[in-house]
Parts: sequence; C-alpha cells; structure tokens
Amino acid sequence: MVAVGRGAFARSGGKVGWEGAVYALQAEPKATIHPGGRTALELLGYAHFLRLAPRRAVFLYSGASERLPKWMRDHDWGADVHLLPSSLFGIDQAHSGLTEHSFGAFALRVSTPERAILELLDGLPDRLSFEEARLIMEGLTTLRPTLLQTLLEACASIKVKRAFLYLAREAGHPWYERLDKIRLDLGKGKRMIVRGGRLDAEFMITVPGHGDDEAGRTGDPA
Repeated sequence: MVAVGRGAFARSGGKVGWEGAVYALQAEPKATIHPGGRTALELLGYAHFLRLAPRRAVFLYSGASERLPKWMRDHDWGADVHLLPSSLFGIDQAHSGLTEHSFGAFALRVSTPERAILELLDGLPDRLSFEEARLIMEGLTTLRPTLLQTLLEACASIKVKRAFLYLAREAGHPWYERLDKIRLDLGKGKRMIVRGGRLDAEFMITVPGHGDDEAGRTGDPA
C-alpha cells in the first residue's frame, strides 16, 4: 500500500487519480460529493461545447456543509480539483439528477446533463461567461423535461432558473415547451447578470445586447 495522505492509501503500483479519490469519498455514509457542472458535462460527452484550459480542472459539488478531507486537498491529482459546496438544491434533492458513470473498475455518481447545466449556471458571471453558457445550452438538445421540471422546482437560485429558461428559450429546444413554467418560483424584480445589457422582458434578467462583448459582467447572487 502507498500512502496518499494521512489516513488514505492506494494499492502499490496502482495509478492514483482524482476519480479513485472521489470513489472513496462517495463510499462514506451521507456523502453528497460528486463530479458536476463542467466536469460532468465533459464526462458525459459534451466536452466540445466547453472552453479548453491549459491544465485540467475538476469541479466537484456537494451540500453546503461538506468539505474535502486534507489528504485530498494536499495531494497532486494531475488536475486542479475544486469543491463547490452549494445549497442550490435542498437536502431532499441532494441525490436527484445523478447518474452512475463507469470508469472501468468502478463507477461514480455524477450529475446528469440536466443537473450539470444548472450547477454550471450557478457560476454566472464569475466562473462562466454568458456567451459560453449560450454555446453549451445550444448543444443540450436531448434534455429530459420531466427531470428538468423536478430539478427546477427544487432549485433555490432565482438567477439560475431565470438564466436557464432564457437560454433554453433562445436555443429553441423542443423540450423547453414541455416545461411547466407556472409551477416554478421565479421570484420578483430584476436580476442583473450582464452590466449594461438589455433587459429580457419575460424573465427580467439583463442579457448581452446584440454585438456586446460582455465586458464588465456582474451578477446578483440570487
């Protein structure tokens, strides 16, 4: 056995990757840590819609109170591993919208595309540009409206729900028309996502105007 960190070991001669580390974390009772957002979309075959980076970044999501153990934070996994604790979904929906993804010898619970796009939009505008969000949404042609409805109703972020619905409407996906928007709590008032942008009258968010380069983006934490 080879020590990865205090209290964590790997088999001798085995390659230690972030995937195996997450597998160990998911074995813990009540664990909610999972690859989500950008990383889940990459794993599920949507990498061609995502921005490339010089060094791979892995984005893990969890409940608001969960943290990575020291052995995982300190080890070099060959990628930059980020945990984004979130209260985007309530405790009752902590495992909703997750699927098993095989890595050969084991499988991890990862976000489905339906959950991953909502997690990703939670990063607007600091970790994700509006233009990249638009391009990613255009590629999500086969999302399941029933699962989306469940996740949108459970989603706690007004900003995320409004941005998702705006982008889906603009992309013109058939599944958008099957969502029951009346059942969604979209809050009141305006939300500014793009400084100096135009206001979308239906969802009351500021979006890029024609020809805008999104300079000076800002956002409401919703």
